[in-house]
Amino acid sequence: MKKSLLGATFGALALSLSLAPFQSAFADEIGACLITKTDINPFFVKMKEGATATSMHHGINLSTFAGKVDGDHETQVQAIETCIASGAKGILLTASDTKAIVPVVQKARDAGLLVIALDTPLEPIDAADATFATDNFKAGELIGQWAAAKLGADAANAKIAMLDLTPSAPSVDVLRDQGFLKGFGIDIKDPAKIGDEDDARIIGHDVTNGNEEGGREAMENLLQRDSEINVVYTINEPAAAGAYEALKSFGLQDGVLIVSVDGGCPGVANVQDGVIGATSQQYPLLMASKGIEAIKAWAETGEKPQNTEGLNFYDTGVNLVTDQTADGVPSIDVEEGMKRCWG
Repeated sequence: MKKSLLGATFGALALSLSLAPFQSAFADEIGACLITKTDINPFFVKMKEGATATSMHHGINLSTFAGKVDGDHETQVQAIETCIASGAKGILLTASDTKAIVPVVQKARDAGLLVIALDTPLEPIDAADATFATDNFKAGELIGQWAAAKLGADAANAKIAMLDLTPSAPSVDVLRDQGFLKGFGIDIKDPAKIGDEDDARIIGHDVTNGNEEGGREAMENLLQRDSEINVVYTINEPAAAGAYEALKSFGLQDGVLIVSVDGGCPGVANVQDGVIGATSQQYPLLMASKGIEAIKAWAETGEKPQNTEGLNFYDTGVNLVTDQTADGVPSIDVEEGMKRCWG
């Protein structure tokens, strides 16, 4: 792929939830669908831009759909049904409910569509033909390792707030949450389940819906349990921004480590400004662009994409971004993170 195309598509995505297809100049060519969780998070906005640019480059007619809010499962089901009826060759999907979506995904596959999960693996992961994603467990593990290293001996007495995504706990939610706790040195019990840990350092879990308002409310709720929270894990950077505002409103922002996952430009700027201590940066450019290329290959040759060696998905990479390096935890600085960010 040309460098100019990579620059144009580097990012994440959000879709408009009119179920009308995106019209391109290639309406008679291969059809593909992009279905994301919302049209709010910059991650999804930029993913849409990436998929659109790559589709235009390859002469693919792309239709885009999204839920009204994170967790809007029914809209995604309707979108898949529309894609099947339209005769599309493939679907790129970031599922809001990674278990409940499986039956309609199977219906699409039975109809001959290639279904690729982007960022959020389905449950089970092989319910999709392929998954292009960040290693979300590793992303969580990196910020957990960093937080523990920064606290040093005080990590043994940490008070941790866990700001997760939604009550349905899709796979990306579980993987980041459990990765963080393992990285921090906590026994995670069942790695497929949020909240079964019995470590006294965990003050509690709350959900944010992946947005700033949700992050603020979740942080306020957990501060009512313990006003001495000093470590805050957040599912993504909008939730982290909300958590910081809640802490700041009570004058508690100093001395609290906030860590997150995404690597969008606003989030990296928040690392630079000290709002977030460290974030794990993911690269949705590859998720969207590689997904479109895989649908093209499927339509033309019947070949399915291959996983990264040793993994059950295609790994699009992750880096810890921080200017506060920690021994034994690999990272890139904010300047480099800004060069690679999106949004």
